[in-house]
Amino acid sequence: MIKIWLLLMIMSSPGQPSVKYTASIYSTEYQCEQAQIGFQEAYEAKPQSYKDTMKVKAMCIPFDSFPIVGMQSPVGA
Repeated sequence: MIKIWLLLMIMSSPGQPSVKYTASIYSTEYQCEQAQIGFQEAYEAKPQSYKDTMKVKAMCIPFDSFPIVGMQSPVGA
């Protein structure tokens, strides 16, 4: 088993039947956190009118996984 990090990004806006979400996987916590910061900075750069109608949350979730073909292993693993 290997540890991967799932960046889960959740978005909600008025009038939608559900929340929207997207996710990406990373081989290290650092990579996931950097992507999370980038997502949050992009949201914060939006105009206030956008932020008033779009709420977001992003989180890095650790997960034990079987090896994933093509995914780079973390250094030292």
